[in-house]
Amino acid sequence: MMAGGNAARRDSWPDDLLGPVQNLPASHRIWVALSGGLDSSLLLRIAAAVHPAVTALHINHQLQANHQETERHCRAVCEQLAIPLEVRRVSVDVASGGIEDAARAARYQVFREMLAADDLLLMAHHADDQAETVLFRMLRGTGLKGLAGMPASRPLGFGHLYRPWLGVSRARLHQVASERNMEWVEDPSNQSETHDRNFLRHSIMPGLKRRWPGLLKRMAHTARACAESEILNQRLAELQWQTCGDAQGRIRLAEFAALAPLERRNLARWWIARNNLPVPALSDWDAVLGQLIEAGPDRTPMLPGAGFQVRRYRDHLYLVPECQCPGEPRVLAAGKKMRWGWWTLQLLPEPTSPQQEQVPPEIRVSTRQGGERVKFSADRPSKALKTWLQEKAVPPWERAALPLVSEVSQGREEYIAIGDLWCSDRYSGGAHAAGWRLIVERDFD
Repeated sequence: MMAGGNAARRDSWPDDLLGPVQNLPASHRIWVALSGGLDSSLLLRIAAAVHPAVTALHINHQLQANHQETERHCRAVCEQLAIPLEVRRVSVDVASGGIEDAARAARYQVFREMLAADDLLLMAHHADDQAETVLFRMLRGTGLKGLAGMPASRPLGFGHLYRPWLGVSRARLHQVASERNMEWVEDPSNQSETHDRNFLRHSIMPGLKRRWPGLLKRMAHTARACAESEILNQRLAELQWQTCGDAQGRIRLAEFAALAPLERRNLARWWIARNNLPVPALSDWDAVLGQLIEAGPDRTPMLPGAGFQVRRYRDHLYLVPECQCPGEPRVLAAGKKMRWGWWTLQLLPEPTSPQQEQVPPEIRVSTRQGGERVKFSADRPSKALKTWLQEKAVPPWERAALPLVSEVSQGREEYIAIGDLWCSDRYSGGAHAAGWRLIVERDFD
Protein backbone atom coordinates (compact mmCIF):
# COMPACT_ATOMS: atom_id res chain seq x y z
CA MET A 1 0.00 0.00 0.00
CA MET A 2 1.35 3.38 -1.04
CA ALA A 3 1.43 6.63 0.90
CA GLY A 4 -1.84 8.56 1.10
CA GLY A 5 -3.19 12.04 0.39
CA ASN A 6 -6.36 13.98 -0.37
CA ALA A 7 -8.31 14.73 -3.50
CA ALA A 8 -7.50 18.04 -5.17
CA ARG A 9 -9.55 20.72 -6.85
CA ARG A 10 -9.94 20.68 -10.63
CA ASP A 11 -7.42 23.49 -11.15
CA SER A 12 -4.65 21.50 -9.46
CA TRP A 13 -4.75 18.50 -11.82
CA PRO A 14 -2.59 18.46 -14.99
CA ASP A 15 -4.40 19.22 -18.23
CA ASP A 16 -3.37 16.00 -20.01
CA LEU A 17 -5.31 13.98 -17.40
CA LEU A 18 -8.02 16.51 -16.65
CA GLY A 19 -9.05 17.36 -20.23
CA PRO A 20 -10.22 13.90 -21.40
CA VAL A 21 -12.22 13.43 -18.18
CA GLN A 22 -13.70 16.91 -18.31
CA ASN A 23 -14.80 16.70 -21.97
CA LEU A 24 -17.29 13.88 -21.67
CA PRO A 25 -20.78 13.88 -23.20
CA ALA A 26 -23.72 15.00 -21.09
CA SER A 27 -24.93 12.27 -18.76
CA HIS A 28 -27.36 11.50 -15.98
CA ARG A 29 -24.72 9.87 -13.79
CA ILE A 30 -21.03 9.07 -14.09
CA TRP A 31 -19.81 5.77 -12.69
CA VAL A 32 -16.14 5.07 -12.12
CA ALA A 33 -15.01 1.45 -12.11
CA LEU A 34 -12.87 1.40 -8.96
CA SER A 35 -10.54 -1.56 -8.50
CA GLY A 36 -8.53 0.10 -5.72
CA GLY A 37 -5.38 0.22 -7.86
CA LEU A 38 -3.40 3.26 -8.91
CA ASP A 39 -5.14 3.94 -12.22
CA SER A 40 -8.76 3.77 -11.11
CA SER A 41 -8.07 5.54 -7.82
CA LEU A 42 -6.56 8.48 -9.70
CA LEU A 43 -9.42 8.52 -12.20
CA LEU A 44 -11.98 8.62 -9.39
CA ARG A 45 -10.34 11.66 -7.82
CA ILE A 46 -10.16 13.61 -11.06
CA ALA A 47 -13.70 12.67 -12.10
CA ALA A 48 -15.01 13.79 -8.71
CA ALA A 49 -13.17 17.09 -9.06
CA VAL A 50 -14.91 18.03 -12.33
CA HIS A 51 -18.29 16.25 -12.30
CA PRO A 52 -21.02 16.64 -9.66
CA ALA A 53 -22.77 13.26 -10.03
CA VAL A 54 -20.05 10.63 -9.64
CA THR A 55 -20.55 7.19 -8.11
CA ALA A 56 -17.81 4.60 -7.63
CA LEU A 57 -18.46 0.95 -8.48
CA HIS A 58 -16.22 -1.72 -6.98
CA ILE A 59 -16.46 -5.32 -8.21
CA ASN A 60 -15.06 -7.76 -5.67
CA HIS A 61 -14.22 -10.96 -7.56
CA GLN A 62 -13.24 -12.66 -4.27
CA LEU A 63 -10.24 -14.26 -5.99
CA GLN A 64 -7.24 -12.61 -4.30
CA ALA A 65 -6.11 -13.16 -0.74
CA ASN A 66 -6.35 -9.41 -0.07
CA HIS A 67 -9.82 -8.90 -1.62
CA GLN A 68 -11.33 -7.86 1.72
CA GLU A 69 -8.52 -5.37 2.32
CA THR A 70 -9.05 -3.95 -1.16
CA GLU A 71 -12.77 -3.54 -0.59
CA ARG A 72 -12.17 -1.79 2.74
CA HIS A 73 -9.70 0.53 1.01
CA CYS A 74 -12.26 1.46 -1.66
CA ARG A 75 -14.85 2.21 1.02
CA ALA A 76 -12.37 4.38 2.93
CA VAL A 77 -11.35 6.35 -0.18
CA CYS A 78 -14.96 7.03 -1.16
CA GLU A 79 -15.83 8.07 2.39
CA GLN A 80 -12.88 10.45 2.40
CA LEU A 81 -13.96 11.97 -0.93
CA ALA A 82 -17.68 11.97 0.01
CA ILE A 83 -18.42 9.89 -3.09
CA PRO A 84 -21.20 7.25 -3.13
CA LEU A 85 -19.88 3.72 -3.54
CA GLU A 86 -21.62 0.60 -4.82
CA VAL A 87 -19.91 -2.70 -4.03
CA ARG A 88 -20.84 -5.91 -5.81
CA ARG A 89 -19.35 -9.25 -4.87
CA VAL A 90 -19.39 -11.78 -7.71
CA SER A 91 -18.69 -15.47 -8.00
CA VAL A 92 -16.37 -16.26 -10.90
CA ASP A 93 -17.22 -19.39 -12.86
CA VAL A 94 -13.99 -20.74 -14.36
CA ALA A 95 -15.54 -23.96 -15.66
CA SER A 96 -16.09 -22.59 -19.17
CA GLY A 97 -12.71 -20.89 -19.66
CA GLY A 98 -9.71 -19.18 -18.09
CA ILE A 99 -9.98 -17.27 -14.85
CA GLU A 100 -9.25 -13.91 -16.51
CA ASP A 101 -12.02 -14.31 -19.09
CA ALA A 102 -14.45 -15.56 -16.44
CA ALA A 103 -13.68 -12.63 -14.13
CA ARG A 104 -14.16 -10.18 -16.99
CA ALA A 105 -17.50 -11.76 -17.91
CA ALA A 106 -18.72 -11.49 -14.31
CA ARG A 107 -17.53 -7.89 -14.06
CA TYR A 108 -19.19 -6.72 -17.26
CA GLN A 109 -22.41 -8.45 -16.35
CA VAL A 110 -22.60 -6.22 -13.27
CA PHE A 111 -21.77 -3.17 -15.38
CA ARG A 112 -24.65 -3.91 -17.74
CA GLU A 113 -27.03 -4.38 -14.83
CA MET A 114 -26.03 -1.15 -13.09
CA LEU A 115 -25.99 1.32 -15.98
CA ALA A 116 -29.21 3.22 -16.59
CA ALA A 117 -30.08 5.28 -19.65
CA ASP A 118 -27.67 8.21 -20.19
CA ASP A 119 -25.19 6.81 -17.62
CA LEU A 120 -21.46 6.77 -18.36
CA LEU A 121 -19.03 4.23 -16.95
CA LEU A 122 -15.42 5.45 -16.84
CA MET A 123 -12.59 2.91 -16.91
CA ALA A 124 -8.94 3.81 -16.30
CA HIS A 125 -7.32 1.83 -19.12
CA HIS A 126 -4.29 3.70 -20.45
CA ALA A 127 -1.84 3.64 -23.37
CA ASP A 128 0.18 0.74 -21.94
CA ASP A 129 -2.97 -1.30 -21.52
CA GLN A 130 -3.88 -0.57 -25.13
CA ALA A 131 -0.44 -1.59 -26.44
CA GLU A 132 -0.51 -4.81 -24.39
CA THR A 133 -3.99 -5.58 -25.70
CA VAL A 134 -2.99 -5.12 -29.34
CA LEU A 135 0.18 -7.21 -28.91
CA PHE A 136 -1.64 -9.92 -26.97
CA ARG A 137 -4.39 -10.23 -29.58
CA MET A 138 -1.84 -10.29 -32.39
CA LEU A 139 -0.02 -13.19 -30.73
CA ARG A 140 -3.27 -15.06 -30.26
CA GLY A 141 -4.21 -14.51 -33.89
CA THR A 142 -6.90 -11.96 -34.69
CA GLY A 143 -8.33 -9.79 -37.42
CA LEU A 144 -8.71 -6.05 -37.78
CA LYS A 145 -11.31 -5.82 -35.04
CA GLY A 146 -8.91 -7.37 -32.52
CA LEU A 147 -5.95 -5.26 -33.65
CA ALA A 148 -8.09 -2.14 -33.19
CA GLY A 149 -7.60 -2.69 -29.46
CA MET A 150 -9.99 -1.31 -26.87
CA PRO A 151 -12.42 1.34 -28.14
CA ALA A 152 -12.36 4.70 -26.40
CA SER A 153 -16.15 4.43 -26.03
CA ARG A 154 -18.93 1.99 -26.78
CA PRO A 155 -22.50 1.22 -25.71
CA LEU A 156 -22.80 -0.91 -22.58
CA GLY A 157 -26.16 -1.98 -21.23
CA PHE A 158 -28.43 1.06 -21.27
CA GLY A 159 -25.46 3.43 -20.98
CA HIS A 160 -21.99 3.91 -22.42
CA LEU A 161 -18.46 2.91 -21.44
CA TYR A 162 -15.69 5.51 -21.76
CA ARG A 163 -11.91 5.14 -21.52
CA PRO A 164 -10.64 8.72 -21.35
CA TRP A 165 -6.95 7.88 -20.78
CA LEU A 166 -6.06 5.58 -23.68
CA GLY A 167 -3.62 8.26 -24.81
CA VAL A 168 -1.88 8.53 -21.42
CA SER A 169 0.99 6.26 -20.35
CA ARG A 170 1.11 4.24 -17.15
CA ALA A 171 4.32 6.06 -16.21
CA ARG A 172 2.53 9.42 -16.40
CA LEU A 173 -0.28 8.23 -14.16
CA HIS A 174 2.21 6.87 -11.64
CA GLN A 175 4.09 10.18 -11.69
CA VAL A 176 0.97 12.24 -10.93
CA ALA A 177 -0.26 9.84 -8.24
CA SER A 178 3.13 9.81 -6.53
CA GLU A 179 3.39 13.60 -6.61
CA ARG A 180 0.01 13.75 -4.82
CA ASN A 181 1.09 11.08 -2.28
CA MET A 182 -1.95 9.06 -3.27
CA GLU A 183 -2.87 5.76 -1.68
CA TRP A 184 -3.76 2.61 -3.58
CA VAL A 185 -3.72 -1.18 -3.25
CA GLU A 186 -1.63 -3.44 -5.47
CA ASP A 187 -3.24 -6.58 -6.88
CA PRO A 188 -0.80 -9.40 -6.04
CA SER A 189 -1.78 -11.29 -9.21
CA ASN A 190 -0.36 -8.45 -11.33
CA GLN A 191 3.16 -9.58 -10.46
CA SER A 192 2.67 -13.20 -11.51
CA GLU A 193 3.85 -13.98 -15.02
CA THR A 194 1.65 -17.07 -15.08
CA HIS A 195 -0.91 -14.93 -16.86
CA ASP A 196 -0.02 -14.06 -20.46
CA ARG A 197 -0.85 -10.38 -20.07
CA ASN A 198 1.48 -10.06 -17.10
CA PHE A 199 4.24 -11.85 -19.00
CA LEU A 200 3.95 -9.30 -21.79
CA ARG A 201 3.84 -6.44 -19.29
CA HIS A 202 6.88 -7.43 -17.26
CA SER A 203 9.12 -9.39 -19.64
CA ILE A 204 8.37 -8.14 -23.16
CA MET A 205 7.09 -4.55 -23.11
CA PRO A 206 10.04 -3.01 -21.19
CA GLY A 207 12.51 -4.26 -23.80
CA LEU A 208 10.33 -3.06 -26.67
CA LYS A 209 10.05 0.37 -25.07
CA ARG A 210 13.82 0.62 -24.63
CA ARG A 211 14.40 -0.33 -28.25
CA TRP A 212 11.60 1.87 -29.60
CA PRO A 213 10.90 4.78 -27.22
CA GLY A 214 7.83 5.84 -29.22
CA LEU A 215 6.29 2.35 -29.02
CA LEU A 216 3.04 3.37 -27.30
CA LYS A 217 2.28 6.06 -29.86
CA ARG A 218 3.14 3.74 -32.76
CA MET A 219 0.89 0.99 -31.47
CA ALA A 220 -1.90 3.46 -30.77
CA HIS A 221 -1.58 4.64 -34.37
CA THR A 222 -1.80 1.05 -35.60
CA ALA A 223 -4.86 0.42 -33.44
CA ARG A 224 -6.61 3.52 -34.82
CA ALA A 225 -5.79 2.52 -38.41
CA CYS A 226 -7.19 -0.97 -37.82
CA ALA A 227 -10.29 0.49 -36.18
CA GLU A 228 -10.89 2.75 -39.20
CA SER A 229 -10.44 -0.17 -41.60
CA GLU A 230 -12.88 -2.25 -39.55
CA ILE A 231 -15.45 0.56 -39.78
CA LEU A 232 -15.07 0.51 -43.57
CA ASN A 233 -15.49 -3.28 -43.58
CA GLN A 234 -18.68 -2.94 -41.57
CA ARG A 235 -19.99 -0.27 -43.92
CA LEU A 236 -19.23 -2.44 -46.96
CA ALA A 237 -21.08 -5.37 -45.39
CA GLU A 238 -24.10 -3.16 -44.66
CA LEU A 239 -24.20 -2.04 -48.30
CA GLN A 240 -23.84 -5.57 -49.66
CA TRP A 241 -26.49 -6.85 -47.27
CA GLN A 242 -29.00 -4.66 -49.12
CA THR A 243 -28.42 -6.90 -52.15
CA CYS A 244 -27.64 -10.25 -50.53
CA GLY A 245 -29.95 -10.20 -47.49
CA ASP A 246 -33.71 -10.60 -47.32
CA ALA A 247 -36.51 -9.61 -44.96
CA GLN A 248 -36.28 -12.95 -43.12
CA GLY A 249 -32.63 -12.36 -42.21
CA ARG A 250 -31.34 -14.91 -44.73
CA ILE A 251 -28.59 -14.55 -47.34
CA ARG A 252 -29.57 -15.01 -50.98
CA LEU A 253 -27.20 -17.63 -52.34
CA ALA A 254 -26.89 -16.40 -55.93
CA GLU A 255 -26.05 -12.82 -54.95
CA PHE A 256 -23.67 -14.06 -52.23
CA ALA A 257 -21.85 -16.34 -54.69
CA ALA A 258 -21.30 -13.39 -57.05
CA LEU A 259 -19.15 -11.59 -54.45
CA ALA A 260 -15.38 -11.88 -54.32
CA PRO A 261 -14.11 -14.37 -51.70
CA LEU A 262 -12.87 -11.53 -49.48
CA GLU A 263 -16.28 -9.85 -49.63
CA ARG A 264 -18.03 -13.13 -48.77
CA ARG A 265 -15.88 -13.56 -45.67
CA ASN A 266 -16.52 -9.99 -44.60
CA LEU A 267 -20.30 -10.23 -45.11
CA ALA A 268 -20.56 -13.63 -43.38
CA ARG A 269 -18.68 -12.39 -40.29
CA TRP A 270 -20.79 -9.21 -40.19
CA TRP A 271 -24.01 -11.24 -40.51
CA ILE A 272 -23.07 -13.51 -37.61
CA ALA A 273 -21.92 -10.65 -35.36
CA ARG A 274 -25.03 -8.61 -36.22
CA ASN A 275 -27.10 -11.37 -34.67
CA ASN A 276 -25.05 -11.17 -31.42
CA LEU A 277 -23.39 -14.52 -32.03
CA PRO A 278 -19.64 -15.27 -31.71
CA VAL A 279 -17.82 -15.26 -35.04
CA PRO A 280 -16.10 -18.66 -35.51
CA ALA A 281 -12.30 -18.72 -35.63
CA LEU A 282 -11.93 -20.61 -38.90
CA SER A 283 -8.57 -21.27 -40.54
CA ASP A 284 -10.07 -21.34 -44.06
CA TRP A 285 -13.25 -19.33 -44.45
CA ASP A 286 -13.08 -19.55 -48.24
CA ALA A 287 -13.23 -23.35 -48.24
CA VAL A 288 -16.16 -23.49 -45.80
CA LEU A 289 -18.16 -20.82 -47.60
CA GLY A 290 -17.34 -22.49 -50.91
CA GLN A 291 -18.89 -25.73 -49.66
CA LEU A 292 -22.04 -23.87 -48.65
CA ILE A 293 -22.26 -22.28 -52.10
CA GLU A 294 -21.26 -25.18 -54.35
CA ALA A 295 -22.84 -28.20 -52.64
CA GLY A 296 -25.46 -30.08 -54.65
CA PRO A 297 -29.18 -29.65 -53.90
CA ASP A 298 -29.28 -33.02 -52.10
CA ARG A 299 -26.48 -32.07 -49.71
CA THR A 300 -26.80 -30.29 -46.35
CA PRO A 301 -23.53 -28.37 -45.81
CA MET A 302 -23.09 -26.59 -42.50
CA LEU A 303 -20.79 -24.05 -40.84
CA PRO A 304 -20.71 -24.85 -37.10
CA GLY A 305 -20.47 -22.11 -34.49
CA ALA A 306 -20.73 -21.77 -30.72
CA GLY A 307 -24.46 -22.11 -30.09
CA PHE A 308 -25.52 -21.83 -33.74
CA GLN A 309 -25.01 -23.13 -37.26
CA VAL A 310 -24.99 -21.59 -40.73
CA ARG A 311 -27.13 -23.88 -42.91
CA ARG A 312 -28.07 -23.92 -46.57
CA TYR A 313 -31.55 -24.74 -47.86
CA ARG A 314 -32.55 -24.27 -51.48
CA ASP A 315 -31.46 -20.76 -52.51
CA HIS A 316 -30.64 -19.25 -49.11
CA LEU A 317 -28.20 -19.40 -46.21
CA TYR A 318 -29.80 -19.50 -42.76
CA LEU A 319 -28.39 -18.55 -39.37
CA VAL A 320 -29.76 -21.24 -37.06
CA PRO A 321 -29.37 -20.93 -33.26
CA GLU A 322 -29.39 -24.15 -31.27
CA CYS A 323 -32.88 -25.43 -30.47
CA GLN A 324 -33.73 -27.32 -27.28
CA CYS A 325 -37.10 -29.06 -27.58
CA PRO A 326 -38.77 -31.28 -24.96
CA GLY A 327 -38.21 -34.96 -25.66
CA GLU A 328 -41.78 -36.01 -24.91
CA PRO A 329 -45.24 -34.56 -25.71
CA ARG A 330 -46.55 -32.05 -23.19
CA VAL A 331 -49.96 -30.69 -22.24
CA LEU A 332 -50.49 -26.95 -22.72
CA ALA A 333 -52.17 -25.63 -19.55
CA ALA A 334 -54.63 -22.78 -20.03
CA GLY A 335 -53.22 -19.34 -19.21
CA LYS A 336 -49.61 -20.53 -18.88
CA LYS A 337 -46.82 -19.97 -21.37
CA MET A 338 -44.96 -22.99 -22.69
CA ARG A 339 -41.44 -22.81 -24.11
CA TRP A 340 -40.85 -25.14 -27.03
CA GLY A 341 -37.51 -24.63 -28.73
CA TRP A 342 -37.71 -21.37 -30.67
CA TRP A 343 -41.42 -20.95 -29.94
CA THR A 344 -43.68 -19.80 -27.11
CA LEU A 345 -47.23 -21.17 -26.88
CA GLN A 346 -50.17 -19.91 -24.83
CA LEU A 347 -53.87 -20.86 -24.56
CA LEU A 348 -56.12 -17.99 -23.44
CA PRO A 349 -59.90 -17.71 -22.95
CA GLU A 350 -61.65 -15.51 -25.48
CA PRO A 351 -63.42 -12.76 -23.43
CA THR A 352 -66.24 -12.26 -25.93
CA SER A 353 -67.04 -15.95 -26.24
CA PRO A 354 -70.13 -17.39 -24.46
CA GLN A 355 -68.12 -20.59 -23.97
CA GLN A 356 -65.43 -19.00 -21.82
CA GLU A 357 -66.85 -20.58 -18.64
CA GLN A 358 -66.31 -24.06 -20.07
CA VAL A 359 -63.51 -26.33 -18.94
CA PRO A 360 -60.44 -25.65 -21.11
CA PRO A 361 -59.85 -28.14 -23.90
CA GLU A 362 -57.03 -30.66 -23.60
CA ILE A 363 -54.24 -29.31 -25.80
CA ARG A 364 -51.21 -31.47 -26.55
CA VAL A 365 -47.87 -30.33 -28.02
CA SER A 366 -45.43 -32.68 -29.73
CA THR A 367 -42.95 -32.92 -32.62
CA ARG A 368 -43.06 -34.89 -35.84
CA GLN A 369 -42.70 -38.63 -35.66
CA GLY A 370 -43.50 -39.33 -39.33
CA GLY A 371 -46.67 -40.08 -41.22
CA GLU A 372 -48.75 -37.19 -39.79
CA ARG A 373 -51.72 -35.90 -41.75
CA VAL A 374 -53.47 -32.59 -41.11
CA LYS A 375 -57.00 -31.50 -42.04
CA PHE A 376 -56.58 -27.82 -42.80
CA SER A 377 -60.24 -27.25 -43.63
CA ALA A 378 -63.48 -29.05 -42.80
CA ASP A 379 -64.50 -29.25 -46.46
CA ARG A 380 -61.18 -30.62 -47.72
CA PRO A 381 -59.41 -33.95 -47.27
CA SER A 382 -56.41 -34.24 -44.97
CA LYS A 383 -52.92 -33.69 -46.33
CA ALA A 384 -49.58 -35.25 -45.50
CA LEU A 385 -47.70 -32.93 -43.19
CA LYS A 386 -44.38 -33.78 -44.88
CA THR A 387 -45.73 -32.66 -48.27
CA TRP A 388 -47.23 -29.46 -46.81
CA LEU A 389 -43.96 -28.47 -45.14
CA GLN A 390 -42.05 -29.02 -48.37
CA GLU A 391 -44.55 -26.85 -50.25
CA LYS A 392 -44.10 -24.13 -47.62
CA ALA A 393 -40.29 -24.35 -48.08
CA VAL A 394 -39.77 -25.02 -44.38
CA PRO A 395 -36.10 -26.00 -43.86
CA PRO A 396 -35.47 -29.59 -42.67
CA TRP A 397 -34.04 -28.57 -39.28
CA GLU A 398 -37.20 -26.56 -38.53
CA ARG A 399 -39.49 -29.42 -39.52
CA ALA A 400 -37.95 -31.59 -36.82
CA ALA A 401 -38.44 -28.91 -34.15
CA LEU A 402 -41.86 -27.48 -35.07
CA PRO A 403 -44.41 -27.75 -32.25
CA LEU A 404 -47.43 -29.68 -33.50
CA VAL A 405 -50.47 -28.64 -31.48
CA SER A 406 -53.47 -30.96 -31.25
CA GLU A 407 -56.80 -31.02 -29.47
CA VAL A 408 -57.69 -34.26 -27.67
CA SER A 409 -61.45 -34.86 -27.38
CA GLN A 410 -63.42 -38.06 -26.79
CA GLY A 411 -60.43 -40.22 -27.56
CA ARG A 412 -59.72 -38.46 -30.87
CA GLU A 413 -56.75 -36.20 -31.58
CA GLU A 414 -56.92 -33.46 -34.20
CA TYR A 415 -54.15 -31.03 -35.17
CA ILE A 416 -55.09 -27.39 -34.62
CA ALA A 417 -51.73 -25.65 -35.23
CA ILE A 418 -48.34 -26.22 -36.82
CA GLY A 419 -45.82 -23.94 -35.13
CA ASP A 420 -46.46 -20.34 -36.10
CA LEU A 421 -47.22 -21.37 -39.71
CA TRP A 422 -50.87 -22.36 -39.41
CA CYS A 423 -53.64 -22.33 -36.80
CA SER A 424 -57.19 -23.63 -37.08
CA ASP A 425 -59.83 -20.91 -37.29
CA ARG A 426 -61.47 -22.54 -34.26
CA TYR A 427 -58.59 -21.12 -32.19
CA SER A 428 -57.66 -18.02 -34.21
CA GLY A 429 -59.08 -15.23 -36.33
CA GLY A 430 -62.12 -13.27 -35.22
CA ALA A 431 -64.53 -16.07 -34.31
CA HIS A 432 -62.58 -18.34 -31.96
CA ALA A 433 -65.30 -20.98 -32.24
CA ALA A 434 -63.71 -23.08 -29.52
CA GLY A 435 -63.99 -20.19 -27.05
CA TRP A 436 -60.22 -20.21 -26.62
CA ARG A 437 -57.43 -18.45 -28.43
CA LEU A 438 -54.12 -20.18 -29.23
CA ILE A 439 -51.07 -17.95 -29.54
CA VAL A 440 -47.86 -19.34 -31.04
CA GLU A 441 -44.94 -16.92 -31.34
CA ARG A 442 -41.46 -17.45 -32.65
CA ASP A 443 -38.43 -15.96 -30.90
CA PHE A 444 -36.44 -14.94 -33.96
CA ASP A 445 -36.49 -14.66 -37.73
